[in-house]
Amino acid sequence: MSDLYHVSSSPHVRSKDTTGRIMLYVVIALLPASLFGIFNFGFRALLLMAVTIAGCVASEWVYNKIVHKKDTITDLSAVVTGLLLALNLPVTLPWWEAVLGGVFAIVVVKCLFGGLGQNFMNPALGARCFLLIAFAADMTNFVTDTYTGPTPLAAMRNGEAVDTMAMLIGRIPGTIGETSAIAILIGAIFMILMGVIDLRIPASYIVTFSVFMLLFGGHGFDFSYLTAQLCGGGLMLGAFFMATDYVTSPITPRGQIVFGICCGILTGLFRTMGANAEGVSFAIILSNLLVPMIEKYTVPLAFGQVREAKKQEGGR
Repeated sequence: MSDLYHVSSSPHVRSKDTTGRIMLYVVIALLPASLFGIFNFGFRALLLMAVTIAGCVASEWVYNKIVHKKDTITDLSAVVTGLLLALNLPVTLPWWEAVLGGVFAIVVVKCLFGGLGQNFMNPALGARCFLLIAFAADMTNFVTDTYTGPTPLAAMRNGEAVDTMAMLIGRIPGTIGETSAIAILIGAIFMILMGVIDLRIPASYIVTFSVFMLLFGGHGFDFSYLTAQLCGGGLMLGAFFMATDYVTSPITPRGQIVFGICCGILTGLFRTMGANAEGVSFAIILSNLLVPMIEKYTVPLAFGQVREAKKQEGGR
């Protein structure tokens, strides 16, 4: 009889997906945006990706050696952080600043808070904001041999017209991985099909931002302007690849929707009223800080508690 019962701690239902496999799916999903970034900006984009990933992986390996922790570089989370950070950088950024950003992402944002699963904000976005503050001029320099004008978001802020089709395809200045909405959407569809993410966060994020811009963007119901806002900057990359980070986003279904709404509102506020034409990175990081409170108020009640609450309401 004892052979029929195997007592173990929860969880009793386990997925075959490991951290390494999920991270590999994310890397594959980022390939279209990465390859287009190399096509759009040249070999230096590939070099920047390589040194940033190397900086992240090396930082995690060295940190684990120093503090005598188990080696974790095989779970590919440092690779994903490095690739995401590189895709959020301008191709003109000096390579050593990109490496410094990778070290900051891994050591300060991730490892010092306990490693994977303990960080309170997305490491790649934390590093990008650090670089924006420390090296503002380099992080906002998008002038290359191919592109000499401002980014579409900056042009729209100055009242200039933009080519929305070029923005959709990606033949525009910007960071390495944010320019092609089509490439980003291809990767997003792959992640959805593989079950890595669902649509609660990105859909609520994009819909909220769209409503905000239609109401408060100053252009009324101009859908050409809205399309340009959606395709410009890091909105698509942030909505599908960084706002959906398992560690720094809510686990409750309602909480994910609330989180996406917060990201959408903050992005709209930063773009319409902030000093910078962009706002995705700071919007997601600030929303990351709200996750504990969001989860506190959106955790579903247990079955017995629900029934008890209904009884009390009926008694009243």
